[in-house]
Amino acid sequence: MTTTPLVITSDDILLKLCNSVSHVLSSTTASQVTHAAMVQSITRTCLKPDLSCFSIFDGGFSGLVVINFSAPAAIEIYRSYMKQMGMPESELAFSHTSDEVGDVLSELMNQILGDFISKVNKQLQTSINQSQPKMLTINKELTISIDTNLDEAVARRVSFRTQNNHIFYLEFAMDKTEFIKLKDFDAEEEFNPDDLLAEHGQNHKGNKFKAKTSPLAQVMDKTSADEADDLLNELGL
Repeated sequence: MTTTPLVITSDDILLKLCNSVSHVLSSTTASQVTHAAMVQSITRTCLKPDLSCFSIFDGGFSGLVVINFSAPAAIEIYRSYMKQMGMPESELAFSHTSDEVGDVLSELMNQILGDFISKVNKQLQTSINQSQPKMLTINKELTISIDTNLDEAVARRVSFRTQNNHIFYLEFAMDKTEFIKLKDFDAEEEFNPDDLLAEHGQNHKGNKFKAKTSPLAQVMDKTSADEADDLLNELGL
């Protein structure tokens, strides 16, 4: 019986990117960031007010990622992230035009793309690279495209919602492409250094506890104590 090969399309790749955006922003801000179930087909990607961040990627396929933040969404994400980092609220910026806000959102986009690229490399067995994300504070819409022509470009827009119901948008353009699974393979497991360190710490504590309560250790301790008492008795002490 013949089986139909699994096909991964451009929209499946977009879904992986949306999941990376939600996952990274939710985990770094300790809040809920979700994306819409519907995606909009667009003809061009744009940088829009109030803050816009973009990055180009290439390799197995080429594309452009743009995230357009409204001022309220940018401030909410920035302040939630900084509080999670232990910064007191009195030291946080209040305006989306602050350089600090732009720097934080650029760093978060860098983490988003890193998570996305890691998934693509492992799950699609291809390799892509990203440019350093650029953040702009603008008050007018700007159209942006990458230097090289995309192969039958596919452009999409997805809306996201923060925990306080502030909206921002992801715009995505890439080659129209398909990945076809020819045979089964085991995708590499996700590696989380924090989990490994936590597990190692627990094992270390457990081993120390076992060493203290081991029956053999108790016998050895009792024997050593008895020998010390005998020696003191012989010395008349």
